[in-house]
Amino acid sequence: MRRLPIGLTLVFLLGGCSAVQPVVYPNDFYLQSGQTDPERKAALDQAIAECEGLAKQTGVTADAGRSEQAAKTTGAYAAGGAAAGAVSGVIWGSPGLGAASGAASGAVWGLVSTAVNSNQPNPAFQNFVTQCLAQRGYQPVGWQ
Repeated sequence: MRRLPIGLTLVFLLGGCSAVQPVVYPNDFYLQSGQTDPERKAALDQAIAECEGLAKQTGVTADAGRSEQAAKTTGAYAAGGAAAGAVSGVIWGSPGLGAASGAASGAVWGLVSTAVNSNQPNPAFQNFVTQCLAQRGYQPVGWQ
């Protein structure tokens, strides 16, 4: 029975590990960047790598602020869990125990939530790479 929570945790953590990249509209520039789809994809991948490298050279990184955001999210969920736990504890006769269990549950939920969403790059990094690709002729439409 102890394997189930560990397995679910791994699924959540590994689910957030896929790389997020820009998606471009197949405009004329994209279509002319190669004769075949693999050639176009290779040209786009090279442009993305160059733009990401340029962003990093200027000090904009994909994971900037991630640990601070994780701490804030976990703290907020823990505080919310503690408040809800204290209220239910008052109803059932043990506010201290309710607050403690609520805080623990909230902190775990905050960590899981952060892990699931951890594949999203820093918004400044996304904007930098999107702008760089647009200046090269691509037409970025979002990230996935």
